[in-house]
Amino acid sequence: MRIVKGTDEALRTILRRTPSEEPELPPAVRETVRRVFGAELDAGAVVDRILRDVRNEGDAAVRRYNEEIDGVRSDLPLEVPADEIDEVVRDVDPALIRALHVAAERIADYHELQLKNAARSFEKNGLGQIVRPIERVGLYTPGNKVIYPSTVLMTAIPARVAGVSELAIVTPANEDGSVHPLKLAAARIVGVSRVFRAGGVQGIAALAYGTESIPKVDKICGPGGIFVTIAKKRLFGEVGIDGIFGPSETLVVADAEANPRLVAADMLAGAEHDELATAILLTDNEELARSVGSIVDAAFSSGTLPGKTDAWTRAEAARTSLEARGGAIVVSSVEEAVRLASDFAPEHLCLHVHEADMYLFDVNAGCVFANEASVESVGDYTAGPSHVMPTGGSARFSSALGVHDFLKVTSLVRIDKKTVKKVGPAGVAIGYAEGLQAHARAIETRLPEERL
Repeated sequence: MRIVKGTDEALRTILRRTPSEEPELPPAVRETVRRVFGAELDAGAVVDRILRDVRNEGDAAVRRYNEEIDGVRSDLPLEVPADEIDEVVRDVDPALIRALHVAAERIADYHELQLKNAARSFEKNGLGQIVRPIERVGLYTPGNKVIYPSTVLMTAIPARVAGVSELAIVTPANEDGSVHPLKLAAARIVGVSRVFRAGGVQGIAALAYGTESIPKVDKICGPGGIFVTIAKKRLFGEVGIDGIFGPSETLVVADAEANPRLVAADMLAGAEHDELATAILLTDNEELARSVGSIVDAAFSSGTLPGKTDAWTRAEAARTSLEARGGAIVVSSVEEAVRLASDFAPEHLCLHVHEADMYLFDVNAGCVFANEASVESVGDYTAGPSHVMPTGGSARFSSALGVHDFLKVTSLVRIDKKTVKKVGPAGVAIGYAEGLQAHARAIETRLPEERL
């Protein structure tokens, strides 16, 4: 694992963010694009084609792209029938069902607490706000190779707690049309009855526009790959979106007292998401950095995780991630490390430092894990807060997914004649100054001296 020293070198290398331009597509993906579209198209052009076709053709386009891109049988209904879900869920390992229930209870408890502290309806002196849940929300659940039942829980439960009444899931299907049982089990646990076979851009487009089978929604939530991300950007305004999510990020700040084995464990977990993930250590202790590096390198050379003898299946993805975007940075103090971490604004910030409390309100991050026991991976599953979080530095201005994402605020004005008399003349003056005479006149008609 590479180690760099000093702020300047860190900013030039590991902490340097590149503009979020569309990446070059891998050879296998380019070949699929040529086969499906008969031309060399970049990611944006692919998204535009699919959006257009789904908007114009509805279900037919969704089925066609499911088959041509993912190899899914096109003779099946897009919606997974309820009896099929019930049958599949019955065969899921009961221990996994119990684990999903534990996660669901924790997530619900957290978001119910969040709701109590979220925006509320109020009215005072004729002014106020009306807070209501969004009516229809679509959830995108990615993955066939890596399965994400946790994402079903982490998106659906905050929506349910907020009061959203209609939830629908779109997700990639296997070639035989089946959806992974754990996704369906998670959907059952959170009370989402409508699940659709529609992966990638065609799934996002179907939720945004509505098709014969898939309902049009008011907002789309959930992470995805580059094509899904571009589609969400294109559709923002046509439909609400939760955010633009990039590859996962884990940044660990550790001091000399930190346990190198635990730091290494968090970094390896962060790196194994995929080849584009980021895992970085910031520390004021070079000896710790070298110890962590030795543990990480040993995991790669052996192909097993520390303390385990069975093969680590995600080792190559983690190695690629750390070589390209990760490593350790040695700086002069913990305070400098925290400042750099906050400037980077990672998705996950792990504080393996003495007296972590003193830094909690000074950092930008999607979620802060405030001691070595607060392992970031438990945040992915059973801690409570949604694991759908801002990436790419957007934690400087945006928040983790929560009940607030599923509430909308309508301002309320219900003032009386006395108040109009008090504030109206100033409004009249501003209206005439802006050249909007009808605005000013509309106020004047409410003033006592007005004669119609």
